[in-house]
Amino acid sequence: MEATTILPILKKKLAFLSGGKDRRSGLILTIPLSSDQTSMEELSATLDYLLSIPSEKCKARGFTVIVDGRKSQWNTVKTVVLMLQNVIPPEVSLVCVVKPDEFWDKKVTHFCFWKEKDRLGFEVILVSANKLTRYIEPCQLTDDFGGSLDYDHIDWLNKRLVFEKFTKESTSLLDELSIINDADKSSSVDKDKSADCALLPSFDPETVLQTGPAWCPMEEELLAQPQVMKLLDSLREQYTRYQELCRQRNKRTQLDEIHAKVMQVVTWLQGPGSELLKTQQTIGDSMRSAQALQQKHEEIESQHSEWFAVYVELNQQIAALLSTGEEEEVAELKALQQQLSDVCYRQAAQLESRQNVLQAAQGFHTTTQELSQQLDGLLGMLCADVAPADGASIQQNLKLLEEKLQTVEAGLASLRQKGALLLEQMCSQPSWPLEETESPTTEQQDSVQHIQSVMEDMQLRKQRCEDMVDVRRLKMLQMVQLFKCEEDALQAVEWLGELLDALLKTHVRLGDDSQETRTMLDKHRKFVDVAQSTYDYGRQLLQATVVLCQSLRCTTRSSGDTLPRLNRVWKQFSVSAEERQQRLELALNFHTAAERVLQQERVEAESLDEVDSLGKTLLDRLTMPVIFPDGSEQFFGSPGDTAAAAEGVRERLLLVEERRLQLQEARLHNDGDEGEEEVFLELEEMFKVQKGIRNKFHSV
Repeated sequence: MEATTILPILKKKLAFLSGGKDRRSGLILTIPLSSDQTSMEELSATLDYLLSIPSEKCKARGFTVIVDGRKSQWNTVKTVVLMLQNVIPPEVSLVCVVKPDEFWDKKVTHFCFWKEKDRLGFEVILVSANKLTRYIEPCQLTDDFGGSLDYDHIDWLNKRLVFEKFTKESTSLLDELSIINDADKSSSVDKDKSADCALLPSFDPETVLQTGPAWCPMEEELLAQPQVMKLLDSLREQYTRYQELCRQRNKRTQLDEIHAKVMQVVTWLQGPGSELLKTQQTIGDSMRSAQALQQKHEEIESQHSEWFAVYVELNQQIAALLSTGEEEEVAELKALQQQLSDVCYRQAAQLESRQNVLQAAQGFHTTTQELSQQLDGLLGMLCADVAPADGASIQQNLKLLEEKLQTVEAGLASLRQKGALLLEQMCSQPSWPLEETESPTTEQQDSVQHIQSVMEDMQLRKQRCEDMVDVRRLKMLQMVQLFKCEEDALQAVEWLGELLDALLKTHVRLGDDSQETRTMLDKHRKFVDVAQSTYDYGRQLLQATVVLCQSLRCTTRSSGDTLPRLNRVWKQFSVSAEERQQRLELALNFHTAAERVLQQERVEAESLDEVDSLGKTLLDRLTMPVIFPDGSEQFFGSPGDTAAAAEGVRERLLLVEERRLQLQEARLHNDGDEGEEEVFLELEEMFKVQKGIRNKFHSV
């Protein structure tokens, strides 16, 4: 009998086993009668259920029944006691009827139970609640009888329901697990099928096993029968076998799933994935086309990335199974792993090789475009007319031209390097499976020819530009030389003008004696030689300018007036230098004659007259200007400079006159005193003339 079938009756608490024990360790069965009419059928059903709970060992120790009649009529109590002989097992030795304080007639009641003792088979006593402890310890009585034993009927009933549910489910589960395990043991499971719902038990084994040990609400004799522990042991054993069976089935299922996924990845990579890569063999003919190919390749890589992610996941699953698999399973897993890895790595190598080729192609096309632009810029510069204003601008243009040429050379070298790298990348691409041809495809051959053609074309363009640069460089160097010649010719004119200016303004002195005059004459000749060299240098520069203009075919140059200026300055210098030389030579003759007259003891009158004549000629020459070929005039130095030079000549003339007088005095002294007075008068007259000349010189 299960509690669920009489659950409403059990909830009425018509009888219960509190767990208390009498002095013989027998269980105490309590029947609390109420004031309401008690159904004997329900009470009988309750007693039958309760008495089915204890084990045989527990029943052997006997029972003590407490009939609580304090709230009931005597007839009801009597009926219950008489009914006990039909439901209570022979192990019941004592029935305690708890009477109310004002109970029925003692003689009647006692007589009746005493008279029926032999027929009932057990002793019935009437006892008040406070004297019940004579037969049962207070700790074994509930609080209804003044005892200390805790008992909650609803809690007991709920736990009893849980226990019966566990017993029912565990028994059913044990049968199901036995059938499943025996079926798997008797016949091998098809490897191509996975565990289905038919192999699943009706109850969750984990839940059932957790419910069993979790409850111990009452004494072991009441609820935890020995068969429960045996049932749990059997259930654990069958469940362990079932878990192993499920583990094997799950492992087989995992192997089948992994095998299917591996074949799916391998099929796609060797099929559609490889076809996508095989259709992408070109490198493009420009940077824009190479970028479009790169974008297409990134789309292909994105598609492959999804399958590579599946490969990583499968590899992890296979690694996990390898650590726990059996020998046969390990061999199968390793074969799948090797096949998957080979295909994935081969495809990844193809993707990487294609990516390297596209990157090299982009670098090659980018460099080609840049080099083409550089060549266009250089060609445009070479085709433009050269009309610089001066030599500095020509030098700047020439420097810019050289820089552009160097940039082109560097660009061409970079193009060769990147072209060689691209060809190397294309030739080093991994081959496809052996059943396919390994000869280069038409697209690859066209790409190689395109690369070589581009490099040859750029080389030819660069060579043409180099030839044009050589011509332009020569022309610009000639123009630089032309400007330099013109500048140097103008500089020669300026230098010659400065020499002329220095000659006229500073070359005025004639020297105080013959030695100084001779030195000045030598310096003058050197000065004239410097001017002559300057003039010759200017003439040569102007002749070179004419030749360069003819070579450059430029007739509108501003150097046409330089030659007349040079000739004009040179003629002026030549006239001035000739005049200066004549004056120095005249001064040298004058000083030489004067020094000879002044140093000799005997001097002829003709010598003195010659000195006077030279001095006067020199003084006259100092007052004369230089007359240039164009009719213009120019004096040497300032008037003060001219006066200083003339003063030196006059002082020398005075010394010569004094020498003349000395000679005359000596001659007079030798002739005696004759005509002394006459001589004295002549000398006095001569000194007057000399004083007049000196005053006139100072005034000038």
